[in-house]
This record gives sequence, structure tokens and C-alpha cells, in this order.
Amino acid sequence: MSKLIRFACAALIASIAPSSHAQETSAGPVTPVPVQEPTAVPTAVPTAVPTAVPASKPRFKSRDEPKAAAGVAAVTINGSRVGDTESRRLSTAAKMVFGREELDRNGDSSVGEILKRLPGVTMGGPPGRGGGGARMRGLGNGYTQMLVNGERPPAGFSLESLSPDQVERIEVMRGPVAEHSTQAIAGTINVVLREGYQQKDVQLKLSDSIEDGRHGPNVSLTMPGKVGALTWLMSGSVGSNRQHDESVTTYQDTNLAGLLLKDQQVDAHSNRSSRSVHLTPRLSYKFDNGDTLNFQPFLMYNRSEGDSDSRLTQRIGPPQREYAVALADSTSSMTMLRGFGNWLHRMDAGAKLDVKFGFGGGRSESTSLRKQYGDNGVLKDVFNDVDTSRSHSLNSGGKYSTPLAKGHLLAAGWDLEGGHRALSTVALVNGRAQFAESGSSMTADTRRVAGYVQDEWDITPQWSSYLGLRWEGIRTSATNQGRDVRNNSKVWSPVLHTVWRIPGFDKDQVRASLTRSYRAPQLNDLIAVPTYSQLNSATRPDRTGNPNLKPELAQGLDLAYEHYLGKSGILSASGFVRKIDNLMRRELTLRDTPDGPRWLSSPSNIGSARTSGIELEAKFQLAELVANAPNIDLRSNYSHFWSTVEGIPGPDNRLDQQAKQTANVGLDWRLKNVPLTLGGSYNWTPAILVRTSADEVATTGVKRQFDAYGLWKISAATQLRLSANNLLNNDYLAGRTVTRNGIAQLSDMASRTYTTWTIRLEMKL
Repeated sequence: MSKLIRFACAALIASIAPSSHAQETSAGPVTPVPVQEPTAVPTAVPTAVPTAVPASKPRFKSRDEPKAAAGVAAVTINGSRVGDTESRRLSTAAKMVFGREELDRNGDSSVGEILKRLPGVTMGGPPGRGGGGARMRGLGNGYTQMLVNGERPPAGFSLESLSPDQVERIEVMRGPVAEHSTQAIAGTINVVLREGYQQKDVQLKLSDSIEDGRHGPNVSLTMPGKVGALTWLMSGSVGSNRQHDESVTTYQDTNLAGLLLKDQQVDAHSNRSSRSVHLTPRLSYKFDNGDTLNFQPFLMYNRSEGDSDSRLTQRIGPPQREYAVALADSTSSMTMLRGFGNWLHRMDAGAKLDVKFGFGGGRSESTSLRKQYGDNGVLKDVFNDVDTSRSHSLNSGGKYSTPLAKGHLLAAGWDLEGGHRALSTVALVNGRAQFAESGSSMTADTRRVAGYVQDEWDITPQWSSYLGLRWEGIRTSATNQGRDVRNNSKVWSPVLHTVWRIPGFDKDQVRASLTRSYRAPQLNDLIAVPTYSQLNSATRPDRTGNPNLKPELAQGLDLAYEHYLGKSGILSASGFVRKIDNLMRRELTLRDTPDGPRWLSSPSNIGSARTSGIELEAKFQLAELVANAPNIDLRSNYSHFWSTVEGIPGPDNRLDQQAKQTANVGLDWRLKNVPLTLGGSYNWTPAILVRTSADEVATTGVKRQFDAYGLWKISAATQLRLSANNLLNNDYLAGRTVTRNGIAQLSDMASRTYTTWTIRLEMKL
């Protein structure tokens, strides 16, 4: 695959030189003219909506522009912006854009709820709860790159805590581009905050989410303003939430003869209440020379308290069970401040210099006190855990771009990032520290340096290409109880994207990509303060890190066919192949400790893997295809994935957490006679069974989630939205089986899920 990438890049460069010479000879020299970014985009020259972090440039000329008669210039002016679908069509690198219309459609309470309906995206964790992270192409955690304003968010940041009101659009890129980090084996999801958004009215949103009778009110306010060359948009929200969880977990040990040696059931209940404050002001200043300075801080605070109880029933097993009843109380808090900024300087001949800067800081604290009681109510064990984390970071980057000719843009840039993180952990069991030999505190420093160059060229009216090369190095150093640990990784990533617009078929185009991407080890996998499992077993092991981990390297091929319908419709079919080397996976070992033998899970590089898949998407307005049809928008997508991990016996030796299939279908119906819009969506992911090692199997139950909403426009400035999330409220199932030394240890968990009703009043003041 690497030879194929090098050959393709060389072939493209060889084809560029004669084409460029031919253009200059036939048409004469081209003098680039600086172009101001308009708010009204001419139809004859469509330009993508300016973004803070564009993945690829817009094309300079549309295939659909009217042809001029001899000696007469045809000019058509349209005052509308380029839509999300048109931005996708004009992008050379495959990119899907989902703007405010899509984000507002269902009245979701978190960004995670929006992502689960996007093509090829699945969400981990129980339906309606999330918490498992967004995953593209069925791959597990870490394979999908999550960005906020084009930057990697700090440690501890979760999309579940980000309000949709703070987001301007979501960009989904199936292949890596040189401009962003190429830590995107599955793809990239870039959440763009309301940075280029020019709002005119003060907007107030009042909402309440109700889950199993528990209320979660939220107030959101955005206020625009302008004084001279300074414009701003002040956004903030305050909310609270209450949740209740119930689960039943079965633990069984069975020998090779099928004899049940141990059979336990744990019934658990927990309650949690949280309060949060989000502030995201945006400031923009335009200088007399046309330069623009933007700055957007992001402040998030969250505090929660919870309590839980669990009861252990032992039907078969030793006379003495671990406990009969366990009661626990916990508190946690997180404060995070992050700032994004950029200075845009325009030069002669259309060249631009965009310099980015940012900083981040955060702290989190959590405490947990768990008491376990025996059959007679006597206190047996006390577990006391206190975790504290502090982090701060600085980053800088820049991009210089210059047009070489009409439809030909060359860009180069850099990224620098440094971060420091300090962790402190106290884990006491009956007053005695655990993992004393590994220490309970750690400090870690990370440094990331990257440079890239990219060439975007409309070689002909039918053929556009994107050629990029990125080098990225990451150094991690840590001190853990006086022990110094180092880990370094360096990756070269050539990237080639191309799109061919089929002559004679104005609405059809073919995409192809050859890429190299990677997955860097997470800090907690490299250097981690070990975690202690209260009920240690093969299915409930202790966990630690491995400082010798190497990054996974992936080489990939992507192909796609797209057919555009009407104003915003599309039919597409795409396929991909990825070959992954240095695959990381957690392995189980049984080690001797002062407390006796204990199971330990640690990550390691185990070999190679291959994954492939097909993705189908259909989205269109019914009225554009069927005369006199209701005003209904239909959207659907289906994906099927395959994977094989070398060195692990089959069947089901797949990549961890990868689903075989996933599908979404939804519609929006705007009634004609009343100001009412109704809609809904259905998400389906079948059960997952993965053999993660020769003696370990992990399972996840089928996920079916149905959401519905209604939107009533009371007036031009006021609307009322009612939505229901997870109407089916099916139980969430997950399990794991480990077979060692003739004993099969099984754990199966069933968690209850709930329907969440949300009512929201939106007003423009």
C-alpha cells in the first residue's frame, strides 16, 4: 500500500507539470486578483462559507454556471449562501457539513445525540445516554479524531457536555487532510463553534428535559453587538440535570465440563445530580487594512453529586461472598477554560496568512467512599478513592496560502502544542494504599510539532485534486514516584484526494483517496496511575499503562460515487479499505501481589489488522421528485463493515467494538396549512460479538433508538419545540467472557434506559 501511495503521488506531480505549461501557453499568464469574502455569494462563482478551519478550498468555478454568448458576459447574482450540500459537493476532500438547520431539527440536548444520526457514525454507551464517544466506520474509541474549531480538545473534555446552541456546524471528514492532524484512521469530526456566525437578534431559549420524572432545566442566551470595527457574540447557558440508573450484572465461573462453579448477581441503583455553566463569548475586530483578529474563549464548569447501592446475591460459590450490601457516595467537579484565536492577514495577489493561537487549562476532582457490609450488617471493607487532575496547554499554528493560478491554491503551515498534566490518586482499602509500588501521583508533559504542505488544484473543469504531506512528532515524558518515562513517535503522512465530475452528467461525480493516517497512544495507556478493581477477576481486572507503546499506522484507499438531487439532496455510495500495523489492544495477565494473585489489564502492540466497509446515503426532498407530494424531507444511511485481526483465531476476530452494520432513517414533514413541523429518526446497530484475544470475547446487545419531535412556530420570533429521545427505551446489554486455565469467567450486564422528553421555548428578542 505504501508503494501505491508513493506511485500515485509521483504520477500526480508528473501530470501537473505539463498541464500547467499547457495552460500558460494557451491562455497566457494569469494575474490573480484578491477576492473579498462576500456575505452574498454569486451563483456564477460559488464560494464555500468561510470557516475557521477549512479542510479544503472551494472550487473557483461551478459547472452549473450559465454559458455566455459570444461577446456577452452572463452574470447571475443570488443573495443566498452556499448550502451545506453544495459545500460538500465543491470540496475536493470528502467532507459532509451539517449546519444549524440540521442541529436544530430534533432539539437535542447534547452534541452526542446529533452525531448518532450522521452517516457512518455510531455512539458508544446506552441509548439516550451516550458517554461512549463518537465512532466512525464502526471502529472503537481513539480511531475517530474529534476536533473543536480544528484543534484537539484538552484532556477531560467530552462532547456530551457541549450544548448544541454553542455550535455553528459539524464537519465530518472521512479521510485525513494535511491541514489537521492525521490521527484519523476512521475519520475526523470537527465541531465548529459559533465563530463566523453573524447573529442579529438576542436569542433566549428556555428548556426542560424530563427523564423518568426527573427534571433538567436549562437557560441559554446569545447576545450580538457591534461598536465600530469590533463585533461580538456573547453566548452562555446554565443548566442542571438529574439521572437515575439501574443495572443487573451476572457473574459466572464454569469449568470445561460445563459445571457451574460460581453464580452471582449484582443489582445496582444509582442517582446523580449535576449543575453546569457554559460561557462562549466571541470577539472579532477588523482593521483598516482588512486584517481580522478573532478570539473565542470557552469556559465550562460542572459539579455533580451521586449515591449508589448494590446488593450481591450468590446462588453458587464459596461460603463467604465478597459482600452482601454496598453503599457509596461520590462527588466530582470539573472546570475548564480554553481559548481559540486567529489573525488573518491578506496579502497581494490573493495570498493570505492565518496565524492561530490558543491556550487551555483545567482541573478536576472526584471523591468516592464505598462501604461494603456482610450478611449480618457488619462493616467488612471501606474503599476510599480521591482523584485530582490539573492540566494546562499552549498551542500555536499558522497557514500561508497563495493562488498559483485560477483554481490552483498552494498552502503550507505548522502546528505547535505543549501540555502539562499532573495527576494525584489516593486509593485506600481499609486505610491501606493500593499499588504502592507504582505510586499514586504522576506528572506528564507532551510536546507536539507538525508541519505540512498541501496543493489544491482544479486541473480541468472536470478534475480536481488535493495533494498533501504532513510530518508530526509527539514526545511524552512523565515522572511517576521518581521514575522517569519517555515515549516518542514520528509519522509521515502523504495524502491524496481527487474528484472527477462526469462529463455530460452535471450532478454526478466520483471521489478517490489514498491516505496514510495513524493513532497515537493515549496518555492513560502510556503512563497511567494503576486503577484498583474492588472485585478483581478476569472480567474485572486492575488496569495500568505501557510506556513502550508504538502508534498504530494505517494506509487506506477510499472510493465514492455521488449523485446530487435538487437543492439539497444526494445519493452516494462509498467504500474504504484500511490496513493497520502496530495494532494496540489490552491484554490480561495474572500477577502475584501482596494481596495474592490479581488480574491486570495493560495495553500492548499485538500485530496487524485489516478493515473495510461500504456506506450508502440517501437524502432528498420528496416534493422535488414527486409532483404534489407533501413537503417532506427524507434521509437515510446504511453501513456495513468487515475486519480481521492477525494473530487472533477466528471467527469474530474483529477490531474491538466494531459493529458489523449500522443504519439510520428519518423524515421531516412541514405541514402546509399550519406552522407545524413533525419529524423523527430511527437508529439501529445490531449486536456485536468480538474475539479480542485467543481466550477473551466481548459482546454488546442490539441498539434500537427512535426519536421524534414537533416544532410549532408561534410567530416569526417565537417557536415551541417538543422532542422525545429514546422512545423505545430498550435495555442496554453488554458482556465479556474470559477462558483461562480451564475456567470460563463470564459477566453479563443489563442496564435500564429511559425516554427523555424535552420542551423548549425559543425566542428572538
